Amino acid sequence: MAARMKFICDTERCIDCNGCVTACKNEHETPWGVNRRRVVTINDGQPGEQYMSVACMHCTDAPCMAVCPTDCFYHTVDGIVLHDKDKCIGCGYCYLACPFGAPQFPDTGAFNHRGKMDKCTFCAGGPEPDNSEIEFQKYGRNRISEGKLPQCAEQCGTKALLGGDANIIASIYKQRVDTRGYGPELWGWDIAYEKRRDNGGGGTSNGSNGVNRNHDTGGPEGPRTNQVPDNFQNNPRRLPT
Repeated sequence: MAARMKFICDTERCIDCNGCVTACKNEHETPWGVNRRRVVTINDGQPGEQYMSVACMHCTDAPCMAVCPTDCFYHTVDGIVLHDKDKCIGCGYCYLACPFGAPQFPDTGAFNHRGKMDKCTFCAGGPEPDNSEIEFQKYGRNRISEGKLPQCAEQCGTKALLGGDANIIASIYKQRVDTRGYGPELWGWDIAYEKRRDNGGGGTSNGSNGVNRNHDTGGPEGPRTNQVPDNFQNNPRRLPT
């Protein structure tokens, strides 16, 4: 079964550095005014303010594909949503239909005067021959054909932006959420680098700070590692290896 390529942005890790935006623009040399990826602020200026990197999410049931009058959109075998610029007439229907604002146009103006639509390709190019000059000019670099992940996800300094097989990145995100916890016990080397607890095992679990955790054993009913009392970032902890 072919992979389903998706993006996930971990808002707890995104720091609004815009490194993903810069990496994308530099990799594909998109024209002025076209940003395939952008960082949006959630709850701007309020407690709990967060940031999210947004681009085309490569929907399984893509609304842009449903409304395009020329059928220029298509799915690859990996589930990536691409488009054929030779068929695009610049009507802007895809822009209105997309909930993420992914479709971009190089010019402003009325129907058929805004140019060919451009959007995130998951670094998978387009319908032209892989890694050809014409493909790069129209769609940017094709990293997927080279066995690489999208440049934005590769360059994310905090690994907030994950890109790849949906099952794999969902598993990574699930592990993060599972070990994140709450309150002052959220952060620290002890939590980030300690091996995941085996819920099926027995016996006594000792943390890196030497604290005896008799209550951190015995299956799924016990507390997670980061829920152990007095286990927070200022406790003595080991360094990453």
